[in-house]
Amino acid sequence: MRFKLSYLLAAGLAGGVALWMSSGTVVIGGVGDGENATPPPAERAAETQGDIFKVRVQTLKAEERQPVLEIRGRTEAEAKVAVRAETTDTVIERPATEGSRVKVGDILCVLDTGPREAKVLEAKANLSQAELDHSAASQLVTKGFTAQTRVAAVQAQLDAARARLKEEELELNRTVIRSPLDGIIESPMANVGDRLQDGDICATVVDLDPMIALGQVSEINVGQISLGMPAEVELVTGGKIKGKVRYIAPAADPDTRTFRVEIELPNKDGKARDGVTAATRLPLPKQMAHKITPAILTLNDTGEVGIRAVDENDMTVFYPVTVLGGEQDGVWVGGLPDEITAIVVGQDYVSDGQKVAPIFDTAEVQ
Repeated sequence: MRFKLSYLLAAGLAGGVALWMSSGTVVIGGVGDGENATPPPAERAAETQGDIFKVRVQTLKAEERQPVLEIRGRTEAEAKVAVRAETTDTVIERPATEGSRVKVGDILCVLDTGPREAKVLEAKANLSQAELDHSAASQLVTKGFTAQTRVAAVQAQLDAARARLKEEELELNRTVIRSPLDGIIESPMANVGDRLQDGDICATVVDLDPMIALGQVSEINVGQISLGMPAEVELVTGGKIKGKVRYIAPAADPDTRTFRVEIELPNKDGKARDGVTAATRLPLPKQMAHKITPAILTLNDTGEVGIRAVDENDMTVFYPVTVLGGEQDGVWVGGLPDEITAIVVGQDYVSDGQKVAPIFDTAEVQ
């Protein structure tokens, strides 16, 4: 009787397996063969059934924090005055130029005087005649040769002559247009040969010292600001300038519900320019707060943001927090006790008032 080769192989394999099993050496998947090997997952799960839920915790202590209120805004010159002509005539001289610095009283434009000088001379002559008439009438009335009404009439003529002279001198002085403040002349200016009408602009003078940084503060934060508070302003053009709060609006803007705040900045060198975007930082009173990683924040059943912690009885407690500000390495929160044992792993898998097994987050645990 002939046996096939496959039958012989199958019989050999079956005999080998039976011999190995009878030796007692059994390998079970997921179970180590060493004495201190990690138990298999099924065994570990069976051992933990009925145990208290383990959470990783970390002790958090409050630190002193220097909060800063940041205000976005722009710079504005202390004063910007459009110097206008008060009479009509042609510009015959312009001593100042665009971009030059001027002082109070410096000449900006000179207009043609025209007949104004002659009118001043005429008014002076009329005043001299009125003074002679008044003197003569006063002597006659003391001697009884003229009536008192004559003296009153001459006095009125004298007053009118004086007023006329003053008016003509003022009109002559209006041909010289002077700067009303210290500052820098802004372009454009009136040119020589331009005819300025009464009210036309000769030049615009900008006073850049001090410079003002403007911003809007919400009604929530305006109570934290006071006059004279130090501030630091960073310009988008580069550089930082220290100043102080000089004005806080007494009423809110009805459209935005924000309050206007002005920061006064020294600007003798003129580096700060008008109309530049600026970020103002106001240091607020120091406070105690906790710096944490946002990963440990969670929500309670009512949707409040907070931290779950463990009390002295290993019971979970939820503390609502207020986010005070953020930094690159974490966020600052308020509303917590000075020292708490916060759950840093597993906070989303436990409920409030649940007993847990806290494991402190240490280097050995990691």
